[in-house]
This record gives sequence, structure tokens and C-alpha cells, in this order.
Amino acid sequence: MLGEYRISGRRAAEISASIERAVGEGDLKPGELLPPMRELAEQLGVNPNTVASAYRTLRERGVIETAGRRGSRVRPKPATTARDFIRVEVPPGVRDVSDGNPDPALLPPLAEAFAAAAGQGDREPVLYGHAPVEPGLARHARARLDADGVPDGPVAVASGALDAVERVLAAHLKQGDAVAVEDPGWGSVLDLVPALGLRTVPVGVDDEGPLPDDVRRALTGGARALIVTDRAQNPTGAALSATRASALRAVLADHPETLLIEDDHGHHIVDLPLHPLAGATRSWAFVRSAAKAYGPDLRLAVLTGDAVTLDRVRGRQRLGPGWVSRTVQRAVLRLWTEGSVDPGAVAAEYGRRRDALIGALARQGVTAHGRSGMNVWVPVPDETGAVARLLHAGWAVAPGARFRMSAPPGIRITVSTLTGEEIGPLSKAVTAAIGPDAPESRTYV
Repeated sequence: MLGEYRISGRRAAEISASIERAVGEGDLKPGELLPPMRELAEQLGVNPNTVASAYRTLRERGVIETAGRRGSRVRPKPATTARDFIRVEVPPGVRDVSDGNPDPALLPPLAEAFAAAAGQGDREPVLYGHAPVEPGLARHARARLDADGVPDGPVAVASGALDAVERVLAAHLKQGDAVAVEDPGWGSVLDLVPALGLRTVPVGVDDEGPLPDDVRRALTGGARALIVTDRAQNPTGAALSATRASALRAVLADHPETLLIEDDHGHHIVDLPLHPLAGATRSWAFVRSAAKAYGPDLRLAVLTGDAVTLDRVRGRQRLGPGWVSRTVQRAVLRLWTEGSVDPGAVAAEYGRRRDALIGALARQGVTAHGRSGMNVWVPVPDETGAVARLLHAGWAVAPGARFRMSAPPGIRITVSTLTGEEIGPLSKAVTAAIGPDAPESRTYV
């Protein structure tokens, strides 16, 4: 066990870093058994709870796996983002409804906007020392945020929503801090939090958003941050209702030091009103990405927040990439202001496809969720079996394990490109794959 390598550290973060470093450098091999927690605690002269915390962090990061009395060992394929491996390989001839992508037919053409932005760049080159945010983009974004009731604050631009979330977390938290996250929730966030050396605390979700009692429990238990999806929650389609937003603001009022991060995932693809929580705590950030409505490859999100948070984010950004391309910013501004996308029409189209699938499943006795966005979440009694049976029937769906921590099993179906002719066959295949014991709960916890 371990050969010549000696694990070191006095704190949980140091111990986990020592083990992960050894795995990365090849000193600890895939499948190698780690010392029992009490034995390692005795060797290092620390409390066994410290080693238990280190091992838990390593499990969350996908570095090790634990099999009860058989102990903990290095994963056969250790990875910082373990959820990336929870995917279905789609063979030829199988219809892929697992990828979470928007419908390319509903995305705007980009050539004209980028040509105009490039022409502006020729006339007004952006050089070192120039403002990192296109002034027109900041004005337009701020005006839309004002209209939606998001409190006043400076505007920054990041390379997508996940980049923004990472920068905000890094601006406030230290290794070992706990972050309350939606469960089920966006798999990339569930990977990102432990990758930053932070701890995830699951918060249950229903069709109206995070459950207030779960949020209260997480914050009372010491979580320093809360990440909430306002609309088109991935994978469940949940959207904050006015009632739920009011209840969550009441919870946050009792925890004013909480770092609140909101991701308006459904911006310009959802026709439900926004009910922001921003401003309920001293430190907050609100993020909007261009990915779903205008194209994932644009890699652009705007964010606002309290002055201290945005100052930290922009200051750290200056020391890294510096800024997001002003050419891209100018192109996105044109897409926003010249009506390249009709948000109402896009939302209606995705809604029609969601409702058609949910309705077809309901007629066969299967409960499914999808209040907004482009995904439908179906609770299942046997996730692995359901995914395999659907694949055999010609449908590739996303395993719920990519999106959940302690929530019950489920599958995610992306409806963005579903045709009317496919709804019936897909709903019948899902019904057959689930079997007679399909869950009926309206929540996902």
C-alpha cells in the first residue's frame, strides 16, 4: 500500500493536495489502496475527522473512490471533473437527446455581426490599457438588468457563465469553504466547486426552484455561498416563482454575509418573468450568458454585482486573460440590439416541444418536469437500466448522475431539436424503459 510515497499535511486541504499531487505525478497508481483513515491520522498526528474530510474532498474531485470496508483507492481514471465521464456513447443510428445544446435552427447568423465588429475594430483598434468592457454593451446590459429588477451595480464580461461563477467564488472564498448548490443541478458547477477546493452542500429543487428549508439548513450549517439558477434550470427546467423568490429572500435576510450567485440560464429563451434574489445579501453576483440564445461558441457572459465583488473579479481578470475580446463583445451587442433573435418566439418553440413530451409522458402515467428551458427531467427508479434500455431502443439520454448528488435517480432529455413526429415514439420508449415503478413525486429530492 502506497509503496515509498509518504502522504503529508496537517490540515485536510494539505492532505488532499498531497494525495492528488502524487496521483498527478504518477507516484500513486490507479487502483492503489490508501491507508485507513485512523491509520493515516495516527501517522500524521491529526484527528481522524481531518483525514475523513480530506478523503471526502478527493472523492468529490473524482481522485479516489471508497468501497465500504474495502477502503479507499485511487480511481482507475482519476479526474478533476469526474462527471465528464458520466456520458453515453452515442452509436450510429441512435437519436441523441442528451447533449443539452440549443437548436441550431433557432440561433442567429453571425457573419454580418462579426463583419461589422471587425470593421469597427479596424477603425478603432482595441489596445492594451483600453477599457475591458465595450461601453455600448455595458449600457445595454445594464438597461436590461434594470428593467428586470436586478439591483444597480457595475458590469463585467466573462468567458461564459461558468467562468463568471468561478471568478466570483474565487473572489470571496478560501479552500474548505462550503457552497450550497442545487441538487439536481448543473453538472459543471457540481464539478467546479470541489475543483476549487471548496465543499458542496446539496440543496433540493422542485419546479419553483431551491427549497427554502434546504437553503436555510445549508446556510445555518455553515455554507458561505449559494448558487441559484433563476430560469431554465439545468437539468430540471425549474424557474423561480415570485412566491419562492420571496421565501428565499427571507431566508437570506437571516444570513446577510452569504455570497449569492445567480445564473439567469434562461435569458432570451424563456418567457417566464425573472424574480431575482440579488441584493438580499451584502455580496452578490448576477450572471447572464449569450450561449443558449445566440450560440455556445460566443463564450460571453455579462455579470453585475455589488461593488466589492465586481472590483475583485475585474482586478483578478486583469492579471489573467485581461479581457474578453472586444470584437466578440461588439458582435454580441449587435446581435442583442438589432433583433437577431425573437426571444418570445424562441421561448414559445422550446415550450411547445417541452409541453408535447411532458404531456405525452403524462398520458402514459409517467411524471416529467420541465417548467422552462430546453430540457425535461424524468425521475426513474433505475437510472442505469433506463439509460441502457433507451439506448437499445434507439434513444440516447443523459444519465441523471451527471447532475445530482443525493437526489434520487433521473434522466435528462434535451427537447431542443425534437420534432412532432418523434414525441410519440420517444414517450413510449421512455415509458417502456422506466417500467411500472416510475416515481410520481413533484419534487426531485
